[in-house]
Amino acid sequence: MTIEELAKFDGREGRTAYVAVNDIIYDVSSSQRWKNGHHEGIHQAGHDLTEELKSAPHVRTVIEGFPVIGKIENKEAQKQQPATGIPLLSIIIMAFVALLMIVTYMI
Repeated sequence: MTIEELAKFDGREGRTAYVAVNDIIYDVSSSQRWKNGHHEGIHQAGHDLTEELKSAPHVRTVIEGFPVIGKIENKEAQKQQPATGIPLLSIIIMAFVALLMIVTYMI
């Protein structure tokens, strides 16, 4: 799940409440302390709370007690993957067409 997708799970208007901590996504919907996606009037569900948790009055194990939903996807890792499949095929076809045009004009 991306950060953008996580934002949809803000706990408002009956939506599920998810928070991320250290790239792990937790479902806090069942907690009365996260009613309507708000926690203690300070935190909002649908966000990465890694930094905020560092100053929280409770330990990280409180969050870790909630069900794990998944992990935050790393966009940088996705960008580094080599292009394959259809984009590569498109390049090959374009090169072939360019070669045919060159050969046609030379005759």
